[in-house]
Amino acid sequence: MSKTASGWERYGSRISGGWRGFVGYFEGVMGADAYRRYLEHQQRTHPDAEPLGERAFWRDHMDWQDKNPQGRCC
Repeated sequence: MSKTASGWERYGSRISGGWRGFVGYFEGVMGADAYRRYLEHQQRTHPDAEPLGERAFWRDHMDWQDKNPQGRCC
């Protein structure tokens, strides 16, 4: 028995890796990763401050977008 991955395992690994990359890219384009990026920023720059909860973050984010319209499709 060989300890190397079979052709199908390598192929499946490439597909799943490609899919994860596509999903990550799509979330970035759509802004779905904004809360995760906010948490990372808060942890780096203000580790002692309590971050907003996800619901409060999105409410604040949407209010900011309404007050500061930028070029977007919707």
